[in-house]
This record gives sequence, structure tokens and C-alpha cells, in this order.
Amino acid sequence: MQNAVTPLPGDVQRILTFDELPPRVRKIPEDFNPIADGVLMAHQRTWLEDKSDLKICEKGRRTGITYATALDKTIVAASSGSAGGDNVYYVGDTKEKGLEFIGYCAHMAKVMACAMADGFMGIEVFLFEDQKEDGSSKKITAYRIRFASGFQIVALSSNAANIRGLQGHVVVDEAAFHRDVQAVIDAGNALLIWGGNITIISTHNGEDNPFNQLIKDSREGIFDYSIHKFTFDDAVENGLFERVCIMKGWKATEEKKRRWYNKIRRAYGSNHDAMHEELDAQPRQGSGVAISGVLIESCMHTGPVVKLELPKTWVEKPVEERKAWCEKWIKENLEPLFKLFDPKHLHYFGFDYGRVADLSSIAPLYLDDLLVRKFPFIVEMSCVPSAQQEQILWAIIRAMPNFQRGGMDATGSGEGIAERTADKFGHDRIEQIKLNDAWYRRNGEEYQKAYTEKTISVPRHKNVKADIRSLAKINGIIKLPALRQVDLDNQKIKRHGDTAISTMIGYSVSFEKYEPPAGANVPKSADQSKTRPSRLQGRTRPGGLFKRITGYLKN
Repeated sequence: MQNAVTPLPGDVQRILTFDELPPRVRKIPEDFNPIADGVLMAHQRTWLEDKSDLKICEKGRRTGITYATALDKTIVAASSGSAGGDNVYYVGDTKEKGLEFIGYCAHMAKVMACAMADGFMGIEVFLFEDQKEDGSSKKITAYRIRFASGFQIVALSSNAANIRGLQGHVVVDEAAFHRDVQAVIDAGNALLIWGGNITIISTHNGEDNPFNQLIKDSREGIFDYSIHKFTFDDAVENGLFERVCIMKGWKATEEKKRRWYNKIRRAYGSNHDAMHEELDAQPRQGSGVAISGVLIESCMHTGPVVKLELPKTWVEKPVEERKAWCEKWIKENLEPLFKLFDPKHLHYFGFDYGRVADLSSIAPLYLDDLLVRKFPFIVEMSCVPSAQQEQILWAIIRAMPNFQRGGMDATGSGEGIAERTADKFGHDRIEQIKLNDAWYRRNGEEYQKAYTEKTISVPRHKNVKADIRSLAKINGIIKLPALRQVDLDNQKIKRHGDTAISTMIGYSVSFEKYEPPAGANVPKSADQSKTRPSRLQGRTRPGGLFKRITGYLKN
């Protein structure tokens, strides 16, 4: 709570409240002492005992390395200069990580009574002068704890420019997931000129990621980093489950430990590459995750994901019975969502076909006033006969005001429904797409860029995030790896990035406005059975087929 007597320093905006800290920090008991005997696990102690000025940790998730680093750096900032004290700068890949780290440090400072000095009021929200490479600067929001020693701990954003020119201890957390990994590493290495202390921590994000390359170079003697590797199994062996039980108030037993361990491993389903990367610190082949979970979450909104799961024998019901049942399902489950369509916006859709092995996913979208491609809801279908998939898709198309274009997976068994939909609504409106490397090469990076530039918005759901995060850069192409993962709502269903593909398809076709054939009087959201296919179906964005052809003809 803000001190009512002591005025805030000029650059301090306010004091952070306890409720603003991440849940992991708020759940730490008030009297939990991080330096008490037996609290730190063996691998955490090994990490802290290494006093190298340059050190790297490749780790599995939730192994406690960031927590241990927070303890170490709290002691550094609280110490006098003669005892090795210094300023500490934390650079995480997200704002939330910065809040978590600074929260850990505040808790440790309070418990260890090393911050009890005049003027210490808690975690300060202040304006940090962000120096750019071109000499310009701007003020950004940062978080700080100041100590009686005269030193401070500052949590910054993941902008590489923030690191340049800093003096003291720099911690780069989840380095492999920063927007520009190489720039962060280069900026960190530049600190060596002034004798800086650099700690780099991360789980892996692909074999070709600069974080992994830095580890390889250090092992070959190109850099002088001290390297540590701590896996999820190391943490389990060293007492991770027992510490979880303490925090949760559970009674630790071997049977509970076995079930807990197996549950975490099984959560990855058949996606063994992801499991080994995230838990065992083994980088997967290719460039790893194409779009980080942090970026995906920043482009999510509160929107429904509607699921229709049918038994495999449902297809044996009479045709008319199936049709009537589906009409009722549409009326009850989809028609209330059609109000999310806005008549003043242009509407599109993407469709990824699946029958038994994979899900089908329908992703309608519209361009909002800021030209963000927003997917108001997503429909997922499991074991739904093609005729009913067609019923559902066509109902959505008919409900979309200002319907412009749609893209459909016409690979393999999806070709039939794609062709019939094109016959119904117009071949110049329905793009029938063969999902191959050539298509991914044209569209994958544009889709990835949409998340970086915040020009896309998808429903906030754990399966949607997992699907999009499963996209990987393989041989220079952003696409899905062959492995499937378990549906997080229904463990019996296997997914293959289905909503990632439907949203990528929808995004790819949303750059062309529908132009009716000359002389045609066409309602914009009605069936287009009688319209003739256009000769050219290219996109109007740079690199589209139409521009490439016209450019060639001009030359």
C-alpha cells in the first residue's frame, strides 16, 4: 500500500498492488522462506552456486530456475557495492513474466528483511528511458524495487534496445521466445564490453533457434558461457512434486506422484517432439514453434468455440432424420451466434475438412473498423457426415451479411464438399485449396505476421491456442508437423492443428473483395449458383496470383 507520508519520487507513477501480481506470486505463503534448509531443490542450488559472469540454462518447464534466479538477484541488489552488490535488470518475453519475477523478488526481500530502508514502499511502476540504436528514446512502463544498498531490480519489456547501455546484472528469461531472439542475444553480448553479468534462461524453441545456436557455440568454445541443463525429470527427482503438494496442501504419496507425472506427460498426446522439447530440453527439428503462445494470447478475444461430436454409427441413421436433427442443432446452437455478424462489415470464412481421423473446422471472420480480421466464433465437428457438415457450413454462409469469399480445404476427401459449395455459392467466391508446401509457402508467413502486427483476433480457447502453437517452421515453410495432439476438452479426440488451418485459410482469402460479373444483379449473401467462375482468382495483396500474372504481361 502506498505510504501516506512519504511522497512518490518524480518518475514513479504508482505502487503496484498485491492483486495485480500473477497468481503464482500471490499463492506464495507470507512466511515462506526461500533460504530455509530444504526449500531449494538440488538443481536450483547447483545453479546458484555457479557465480560465473556468463551463464546459460536450457531447461524444462516449471523447473524453478527463474525462481532461484530471483532469489540470487535479490541478494545481489540488497548487498553493498563492496560485497558485490549491483543493479539487476530482468528482460522477460512478456509483461506477465516481468511481473512474476519482480513479485518473487519483493516476496524474498520482505521475508529476508533486506529491503527495510527508508523510502522502500514496494514494487514501483515507473517510466524507463528506452534508448534506441538511432540515438532516440521513449519512455516505457517498467517495474522496480529499490534497496537500502542504493541498487535496484528493474523488470523491462522484451525490446532488445532496452538492454543496450545497461550496467549491472542482466537476466534474459525465455530467450528463445523473444520476438527477435538474435537481437536480444547480441544486445546482451554487447554488455560484456563493460564487464556485465549476463544470465540467459530458456526452454527450447526449435533446433535452429539462436538460443540453441548460442549453446552450441558456447560448447565449442566460441563463447565463455557456463552451460547448465535441467529437465522436468531432474526437478521431479529433486522433489518438485513434494513442493507442489506443500503449495497445494496435498498429502504426498508415491501413487499420487505417479498419476501426477503421467498426467503431465500424457497431456502432450502423440506430440512427442513438443513433449521432449518442453519437458526434456531437447530442441525439436526445424525452427520450432512458429507463433509463440504469448503472441497468440495477445490476439485472442472472448468468443465461443462450438463443438459437435457424434458417434461413428450416427451416419447410419436415415438421411431425412439426420437432416432434421441437424437443422434443429443449427437453430439451437448457431443461430444465436449469427448476431455476432455485423451488416456493415465484409465477411469471409475458412474451412478445414476432416471426417474421422481429423476434426472439421469452420472459421467465419469479418474485417472490423481497424482492419483486424476477427473470427467471432469457430465451429468444430468430429465424426460428422459430409452432408451435415455441408448443412452447417451453408447455414453459416447464408447468415453472413456482405459475404465476400470463402476458402475450403479441397485436399483428398474434402474436394467433394468444396466443389459442391463452389457450385452453390459461386466458383469465383469459393476458393478450393490444395494444402501443399506451395500453398503454405505463400500464406504461412503472412499468417504468422498477423499475430506479430495484431491484425488478427481469434476466440480465446485452450485448443485454439494449442492448434496455432503447433505450427512450426519446417525447411523454411510454416506448416503443421505430421504429429497429432490430444484435444484438451476430450482426451479421446486427436487434433492436427485444425483451427490453425481453418483460420489460416480464412485469413488468406480475406484480401479480395467480391466483384460480381458484369451486369449481374447479385444479393451479397445469397446463393450464387448461377454465377460463372472468374478466369483469375488471385489476391489483391502483394504477391497475389493476379498481380504476378498482370506484372508478367506488362513486361
